[in-house]
Amino acid sequence: MAAVTKPRADGAAATPVQPADAATRAALAKKLVAIPGGFFDMGARQSRFPGDHDAPRRRVRLAPFRISPVACTNAQFARFVAATGHVTLAEAEGWSSVFVGLLDRPDDCPQSPPGLPWWRRVEGACWRAPRGPGSVALDDHPVVHVTWHDAQAYCRWAGLCLPTEAQWERAARGGLDRRKFPWGSEMRPGGRIAMNVFEGAFPVPGPADTGTVPVTAFAPNGYGLYNTCGNVWEWVADRFADAPLPKGPLTDPTGPDTGPGRVQRGGSYLCHPSYCDRYFVHSRTANDPGSPTGNAGFRVAAPA
Repeated sequence: MAAVTKPRADGAAATPVQPADAATRAALAKKLVAIPGGFFDMGARQSRFPGDHDAPRRRVRLAPFRISPVACTNAQFARFVAATGHVTLAEAEGWSSVFVGLLDRPDDCPQSPPGLPWWRRVEGACWRAPRGPGSVALDDHPVVHVTWHDAQAYCRWAGLCLPTEAQWERAARGGLDRRKFPWGSEMRPGGRIAMNVFEGAFPVPGPADTGTVPVTAFAPNGYGLYNTCGNVWEWVADRFADAPLPKGPLTDPTGPDTGPGRVQRGGSYLCHPSYCDRYFVHSRTANDPGSPTGNAGFRVAAPA
């Protein structure tokens, strides 16, 4: 699952983020794809992790909406930062959590949080330098080391929003109902790897385990969305319920009013059957909204 860390700070922007000009907002909105409204079956028949509350399935009805086909990229986030001067929490506090297998000298970095040796506290790690000083944020890769509050700040600037959890899953499924993946129920369709998840013997990386990949890597789903399984966990709007979700039928659900953190969806490049078997379209986890990590980003949405 995601690196659930001890809350570090409120994480909200120090100063209010002003919306972008109308032309910029319109250009960003134009990149979204339309998702039809209607009913779908949300969740799984049963879950390997009961505490995730991703089962049982429940019938959900959604109004039409729009969503980005890709996670927010480093290039897009850089444009936002240049326009607003926004400082992420990782930058403000001077460190973030990086997967040990991506570090040249992991013994120089303490465990973060304690008890999870595959996460290390790296001074200077942030969205600009995802593995610490000297590393480079590639333009076409998803932005990482952003908190839920950082994602919300971007949304305010862009005139967009984070999708609700139900919207995210509806879009992630690509029109396929009761399937594990956006392409069906086989993890490797035709024997081919179809998503960016951990290939080695966790936590020892294999040759393909190099962190994030471009946001358009692998084939899109039936709605044109990329990487809704693997690559990076994605923040959504909802709080995480510390109890089973209602069975439904539900109409445009927005999650509970209270809960121990915010929901992340989709799994990441660290998901592996031996550790974090959460790379399905129904998979979910929780993290503190003020926790930035090297395997979590976000994608944006808007009403129809």
